[in-house]
Amino acid sequence: MSVGDPAFWLAVLQIIWIDLLLSGDNAVVIALACRQLPSNQRAMGIALGTLVAIGLRVVFTGLVTTLMTMPYVKLIGGMLLIWIAIKLLCDEDNGDCEVESSTSLWQAVKIIAIADAVMSLDNVIAIAMAARGSYALLMFGLAVSIPLIMAGAAIVMALLERFPIIVWAGAALLGWIAGEIISKDPLFAGYIDPAAGHTVHMACAAVGAIFVLAVGLLRRRWRRSAPDEA
Repeated sequence: MSVGDPAFWLAVLQIIWIDLLLSGDNAVVIALACRQLPSNQRAMGIALGTLVAIGLRVVFTGLVTTLMTMPYVKLIGGMLLIWIAIKLLCDEDNGDCEVESSTSLWQAVKIIAIADAVMSLDNVIAIAMAARGSYALLMFGLAVSIPLIMAGAAIVMALLERFPIIVWAGAALLGWIAGEIISKDPLFAGYIDPAAGHTVHMACAAVGAIFVLAVGLLRRRWRRSAPDEA
């Protein structure tokens, strides 16, 4: 496709729309992982987290077809994402969730890297399909992702400071994504009726979100009751 081809600009609009839709989950992960950083490290955390997210998309561009069709990849990735969602649901009032300032930045980047490694697979597939084999359009899609993720993470983090309940909403979102990813693993895909596929995926996504919230609530209750029992 050439720049003068209407299909080129249609693909550009499609990629921008896909980025708007799919960059939100990356932004939520980055904001949740960086929310407990000292204020002077948050901007660096967002920047490094965004670079990790984009870097993983670039790496997966060449591997995505193989990775997405291999059994257990989505299953393991979804389970990792559930673990991250629960881990991020630390009680805001509990000091046990705090980490030393000298290591917190890299711990946040590590959490972002693991989560984005899972979520970037589907994101890359969507952008690659919209690019229709054009390397220039693919790179354009990755470039557009950078400001969207950074701006989204900054907005979510500002909201987290005013409305802590959003932490739970963000963790539920990760659980939702994890449940849907697991249900699409080739290990299970063959047992799902294509006609009911969407319904099954949504049901699994809902189960993932509910599971994360339930474990998070039980974890908070246990932590609050533990000192009294001691």
